[in-house]
Amino acid sequence: MTLPPLRDDSLITSPGGAAVRISLPWIRSLPLASLQNPIVTIDGARAEDITVVLDDRHVPAAELTEDDGWWFQQDRLTLAVPHELTSGVHDVAVEFWLRIPYLQVGPDGPLTLPFREERPLVLDAPHVSAVVATDAGPVVSDGSLPAGWVLTASAFNWTPEMIAAERDAVDIAIGIVEDDLAVEIEAEPGQLWRSFPGRGEADASAFGERLAAAGGRVSILGASIDDWSPQGTRRTDDERFAFLLPQIEIAHQLGARGLRLPIGQAGRPLLDRVLPILHETGLTLFEEIQGSQTPGSPQAGSAIDQIVGIDDPHVRLLVDISMFMPALPESYLQRLQDGGVPPELIDTLRHRWRDAATVGGIVDLLRSGGVPASVHTLYMDMLVRFGRSEATVIADVLPWIGAFHLKFWDLDDSDDRVSGPIRELGALLRGTGFEGTLCSEWGGHEWLDDDPTAMTRDHLAMARRALNGASA
Repeated sequence: MTLPPLRDDSLITSPGGAAVRISLPWIRSLPLASLQNPIVTIDGARAEDITVVLDDRHVPAAELTEDDGWWFQQDRLTLAVPHELTSGVHDVAVEFWLRIPYLQVGPDGPLTLPFREERPLVLDAPHVSAVVATDAGPVVSDGSLPAGWVLTASAFNWTPEMIAAERDAVDIAIGIVEDDLAVEIEAEPGQLWRSFPGRGEADASAFGERLAAAGGRVSILGASIDDWSPQGTRRTDDERFAFLLPQIEIAHQLGARGLRLPIGQAGRPLLDRVLPILHETGLTLFEEIQGSQTPGSPQAGSAIDQIVGIDDPHVRLLVDISMFMPALPESYLQRLQDGGVPPELIDTLRHRWRDAATVGGIVDLLRSGGVPASVHTLYMDMLVRFGRSEATVIADVLPWIGAFHLKFWDLDDSDDRVSGPIRELGALLRGTGFEGTLCSEWGGHEWLDDDPTAMTRDHLAMARRALNGASA
């Protein structure tokens, strides 16, 4: 997922010229070395000799690979350029690559994504708060869910607000409980604390105390393993274990049900190594499948078989219902259309999403180079984040599933495209003895500028109605 790096007050005067402050357009904090090849263009002139301002140091952009620092999600990184600017409006463009050290696409390195944004900016524009106050009232209960089914909400839903940094990340996460959206929340240490990925016991302690005082608790902690170091070398098994261990300890400290990793990322040697720790702490390690990942799929099948083979209650699957999408969100299609994706493909996507031949059309446009740059990363969601299976695809692995993400993109429920998969899931779980969390997770903030509190509140109410209807 990607988010805009420029904000209204990004262009500032700096000693010897100007600077552009860029927000981290990602879902968690990353090493500073993740920033690759930044380019700044102002009024059509490409800036030379870009430096990155780190406290009182000016580091040439090419030398960031040698820096072990971290880019906290709520901080903006300042790119200084030796261009003196007049007051007023200037056309500013930034381009860079972002290396995602925990997502691998091949044997030679992690996923690296291109980012580009261009917009007019006022030099030294005053900061204007973008916080939107809402007073929609508590989530309306439509009756009790079956015993053991727990509706939760993910702090991931507030990612744009986290990045905007109008409020502290911890305040935003605690607010989920204080605003009566959910008692249990999923939290991401890479969003909350500058101490990530180290041992942040003090940060976790302060967060846990505030959350408990608000009447809440952490359900699942979103963990990660950076398989690649900031210098681009592959971490050893011992280094991977050392990266994950503090996150296990923090999950235990917070009294969480468990922690979450992408499917297959841990691997059998690491699973065998952490399993005794999971037993000792009572935690569950959840491996998440989503989008096009299904049992038997090349992307996830062997890792799912591995969990089934281990057959230990402390290692479970977490299923994201983005696997079960009957149709693409209209808001998403509109964004692609506005970005220049051909109308004939938009029509195919709108009416034949689950048709196997549709994938061919998606790939053909991608290979032809016909996907506009402005929506290129968003376009890839159709191959990675959006699935087209029926809910019954998980029937054979239900005993090994311990939690669900009720992923939604917008709240347009035409043809039950949002509530339908939830209802199908509820019917599938009915009578199975399932006990675990069903978490509201909003992914549409990548292209929608809606209020996350209102979106999450309305989605939880919709989910409760759908689950109750299916389980009645």
